[in-house]
Amino acid sequence: MDMKIAIYPGSFDPVTKGHLDIIERSAKMVDVLIVAVLNNGTKSPLFSVEERVNMLREVTKDIKNVKIDSFSGLLVDYAKKAGASIIIRGLRAVTDFEYELQMAQTNRIMDNSIDTIFLTTSLEYAYLSSSTVKEVARYGGNVEHFVPEYVVKKIEDKIISMKKS
Repeated sequence: MDMKIAIYPGSFDPVTKGHLDIIERSAKMVDVLIVAVLNNGTKSPLFSVEERVNMLREVTKDIKNVKIDSFSGLLVDYAKKAGASIIIRGLRAVTDFEYELQMAQTNRIMDNSIDTIFLTTSLEYAYLSSSTVKEVARYGGNVEHFVPEYVVKKIEDKIISMKKS
């Protein structure tokens, strides 16, 4: 029997409770879920790829079938190398759908052995994005409702170190 391997790609800068919700739910559907941090040279992230990978490892350590990795380049190429046949994408609102549908169709044309599964975010996290978290944190707001406890400290430390430099 073939193992069902899925990839949940994203920038995860930082990982939010919404991301964790998608990770927990999709991990139940597959044998192995690879949470893959995109190394995107066009964005200027708050956290390095290594820091994001480490945060994800910490907050998912109790989910046995989750593996954390990073990648750059085309997602379909990475999926092929990882042996994955499923890409997981979270949808917060209808505004996400058009972009995500376009990406899923493009990926399917590039490699028709890979399917995309869309999971709608749980209602309690539908408003939440990493950008929102960073914005709140930059202005000294409390981000405890938005990110796992472990990540709160990482964000605070990063904001403090940025203000010092």
